[in-house]
Amino acid sequence: MVLIKEYRVVLPCSVEEYQVGQLYSVAEASKNETGGGEGIEVLKNEPYEKEGEKGQYTHKIYHLKSKVPTFVKMIAPEGALVFHEKAWNAYPYCRTIVTNEYMKDDFFIKIETWHKPDTGTLENVHELDAATWKTVVVVPIDIADKEQVSPSDYKEEEDPALFKSEKTGRGPLGPNWKEELQNTPECPHMCAYKLVTVKFKWWGLQSKIENFIHQQEKRIFTNFHRQLFCWIDGWVELTMEDIRRMEDETQKELEELRKSGQVRGTSAANEQ
Repeated sequence: MVLIKEYRVVLPCSVEEYQVGQLYSVAEASKNETGGGEGIEVLKNEPYEKEGEKGQYTHKIYHLKSKVPTFVKMIAPEGALVFHEKAWNAYPYCRTIVTNEYMKDDFFIKIETWHKPDTGTLENVHELDAATWKTVVVVPIDIADKEQVSPSDYKEEEDPALFKSEKTGRGPLGPNWKEELQNTPECPHMCAYKLVTVKFKWWGLQSKIENFIHQQEKRIFTNFHRQLFCWIDGWVELTMEDIRRMEDETQKELEELRKSGQVRGTSAANEQ
């Protein structure tokens, strides 16, 4: 058995704008999660083309010992808490698979995302068979709802309910901002439909860990997209060429941070 949920994240930007905003925010967030020997190591970031699908392929390694629950650290052998992430970004469709060499076929996280120009009203956008779709739990995420953010994650400067963009005039997002988008179709809007499949086959821990992973995915999606919107003035005027240059610079910086004892921002070492 696997646990499947579809997270729907509505945003006040267009599908075209989001492509740049997502890549910009991934690069910035990666820096904040790296340092002191832990964090993200970028092995590959290159174009790919396969079976008619064309986009950008990335392969990253996550060194995340301090990020997992204590009871997992107690039983997991050294080296088991290193995860490989392979992503195929054929925007507006993206696919990411996370694996672990120690657990092999007994563990994976698969994230499939469609980015659509609507407000999260499409059903079964990933075209699953009827029996599988019935098992999927749909989880809406409201980036302006402070109640969906844990107190330890909350940052006033990354609160869409308070932020107003100087360059676009968007924000702050009120309690009915999604309904307002639906009623004013000329306003930029989109939804990221994130289908997350989690498999963790470990006797006695399967259900607990699968639910924990989904909790973490929801937390990541919520915090990331709050940041993305509040950082809009930093990315809205960038081109894809700007983004690729920024990614190259970030890759070098990440490697220096990870290898050194230096820690930047709210990295893993600061969350102890």
